[in-house]
Amino acid sequence: MLHILFFFLFALSLSTSPSTSNAAVNDFCVANLKKADGPSGYPCITPSKVTASDFVFSGLGVPGNTTNIIKAAVTPSFVAQFPAVNGLGLSLARLDLAPGGVIPMHTHPAASEILFVVHGKITAGFISSAANSVYVKTLKKGEVMVFPQGLLHFQINAGMHPALAVVSFNSPNPGLQILDFALFGNNLASTLVEQTTFLDDAQVKKLKGILGGTG
Repeated sequence: MLHILFFFLFALSLSTSPSTSNAAVNDFCVANLKKADGPSGYPCITPSKVTASDFVFSGLGVPGNTTNIIKAAVTPSFVAQFPAVNGLGLSLARLDLAPGGVIPMHTHPAASEILFVVHGKITAGFISSAANSVYVKTLKKGEVMVFPQGLLHFQINAGMHPALAVVSFNSPNPGLQILDFALFGNNLASTLVEQTTFLDDAQVKKLKGILGGTG
């Protein structure tokens, strides 16, 4: 009887153990971006070909170009830009907001986000999925706000001067879908957009024209 119980507990431990991955058995897995991405990330570059430079990314030191319709820029250091984060469950991005700048309502399907204000003032918030409750706060230098995975959220420059923030994600590839572009930057027929958003034809076609949509 005891040996049956022991076998059962052993089998249970195997069934509940985390799945084996490159991140679990290797120190690192610098992504080979020439290969296809998959559920476990990119295949690894041969460790003997990896150098110290592969673990450094300099792109976040350069201000983004905010001369655009949203007066803002996001500079990512996701796996596509920084292959060393492959399989490590983290990444960063730089957020530049000119006066009047806004990152429209958007979501990251694959990650939660933490925003740290380097300088300036940023009004940020998110909407819960359960009751559509809204959580909004104006953040100043040194303050941090978290945005749970998959929830719609936004950032707006709340001051008269440029604002800078660094955001961190618990995924090397958090994904991004901006609500405005998802609705009006595509070729979905205007009649369908009108029916699903309760906007009139003139409004929909105006927004499609601004954001590059057709239909």
